[in-house]
Amino acid sequence: MMIWVEGGSANRGAFRFNRVASLFACCLFVSTLLMNAKTFAQEKTLWLIAGQSNAVGQGDSTLSPKCENDTAWEYAFTSDALRPLADPAGVKELNFERANNGSLAPAFASRMVARQPSSSVVIVSAARGGASCHQKAELNNYGTWDTRGNLMLFEDAITKVKAAEKKTAVTLSGILWLQGERDANAINDGKLTPLEYEAALTTLIARFRKALGKDVPFYIVQTGYFKDHPHEGFDAVRRAQQNVADKDKFTNVIYTETNRFEAKGWMKDQIHYNQIGLNHIGAAVADALSNFK
Repeated sequence: MMIWVEGGSANRGAFRFNRVASLFACCLFVSTLLMNAKTFAQEKTLWLIAGQSNAVGQGDSTLSPKCENDTAWEYAFTSDALRPLADPAGVKELNFERANNGSLAPAFASRMVARQPSSSVVIVSAARGGASCHQKAELNNYGTWDTRGNLMLFEDAITKVKAAEKKTAVTLSGILWLQGERDANAINDGKLTPLEYEAALTTLIARFRKALGKDVPFYIVQTGYFKDHPHEGFDAVRRAQQNVADKDKFTNVIYTETNRFEAKGWMKDQIHYNQIGLNHIGAAVADALSNFK
């Protein structure tokens, strides 16, 4: 006796099921790859830009580079938010200032991303015009980075950085420091000695490391000159900055050319860098950082 089993439709159904399952698995695999790629592309580095007026930025936002979408961000403490980085960078909060109205931040961030396409950059701005490093150089309510004074800025900077670290879930990559003009003027006026400035800078770096990590890199943009004013105090500050870096493997003088800005036509006024100068600093610092790695 022959028994006939009709299996054609069942086989076709099994084939369709297997094909759908294979397509689903393929889609899931591609989706996972895309998600991983997106996550990789969104890996962030976090940078503090701190100091006085040239760290704030006194340039021209119309000449500032435009960062590509989703590559560069700025942390705002008051709103606890990341916002696309663009000049005028900075937020008027915690005794810090907003750029007036161009800064080095977009040039730095855009070059960092160009150098490391898989990353994005978050900037924390913490700078105030006229701020001193040593309390003896402080003017009125301009502020100081020292441990005492009329308006102390250090704790506000730490507060902002730690909030940014929490928001981004990344630790600080490094500190970009543009400061020294106020102390150079105080040295010229006989109110401060070069050794006192050097000691204050050394102590400040140690305080940053105690608060943010013992190996946090500290990158110094050497102080430039004050047009039509004596160079002696400014040269003393530049030497002190180099001395500090020479004694500390995690501190580097990363940009030195500010003393030539007047000759290059890169000054906005007697003491502030114009946007061409700020763009050059930002890009050159990013290039130097990439070469360190």
